[in-house]
Amino acid sequence: MGDIIHTLPAAATLKHSWPGAQLTWAVHRRWLQLLEGNPFIDRLIPIDRSSVRGIFEAMRALGRERYDIAVDFQGLIQSALAGTVARPEHLFGYHQSQVRERLAALFYSDRVLVSATHIVDRHLELARAAGASTILRQFPLPEGQPEGRLPTGPFVLASPLAGWMGKQWPLERYAALAARVRAELGMELVINGAPGSEDALGSIAGARVHISGIPGLIYATRRAAAVVGIDSGPLHLAAALCKPGVAIFGPTDPARNGPYGSTFTVLRDPSAVTTYRRRSEYDASILRIDSDAVFEALKARVTSRRLA
Repeated sequence: MGDIIHTLPAAATLKHSWPGAQLTWAVHRRWLQLLEGNPFIDRLIPIDRSSVRGIFEAMRALGRERYDIAVDFQGLIQSALAGTVARPEHLFGYHQSQVRERLAALFYSDRVLVSATHIVDRHLELARAAGASTILRQFPLPEGQPEGRLPTGPFVLASPLAGWMGKQWPLERYAALAARVRAELGMELVINGAPGSEDALGSIAGARVHISGIPGLIYATRRAAAVVGIDSGPLHLAAALCKPGVAIFGPTDPARNGPYGSTFTVLRDPSAVTTYRRRSEYDASILRIDSDAVFEALKARVTSRRLA
């Protein structure tokens, strides 16, 4: 989810630079709803990796037309293969020292060494190397749809779960945060999760659990007065929608993967060691960020927005 949101400005940049060209985006079927109604995309090719038939159908769709260029923003072997199957005249990707999987660079005709730090700006550099002339920092996202029950008034939204536990903040700390949000800000803390996360999230006392798919998450994020996030897709969604809030970071580098823009306060222990290893336990650095620190940063953001 985060990968797609981080790539939205680059896709907008490419299409805006060649308005007469057709822009096709190959994407895992699970994330199609993030791209619905995007004015910069002419065609979506869903990739279903769960079956041989799904992969074959995607390959056939990619090979049906000839492309002038393809750009691999993800830097994985699977995304480089998708670009290769499209048979472009040029396949642009990151230099082998900067891709997530070094073997992916073997498929590129043009390997680009970028200098930007944040992944959004790196993608924009890659788009410019592919020939884009006008940079657009836009995040076109669907409106979303109501799912589940949300408070009628203002609320703070949090999505505590991530792809791996090392990036997560302990669930029990959200209970203390919920208590202070209610007592001092007069709002509920809404905890969002995907279907199947009910049991884990239900253990957070004093918070309202909101289970939804992508449309419901987008709708809830748009409605939220503020957001508390970790390094996961929902945080990057909130930043793209310019919501105010607090981002809690541990092993991953917020300079590269943090919320894009200036609406979030990032909390990270100074002793944190940057690593992207998918650990199955809480990172020691994220445990040093307590609920009081999160609340005070959140309060400052909410107060600032109210006074604006």
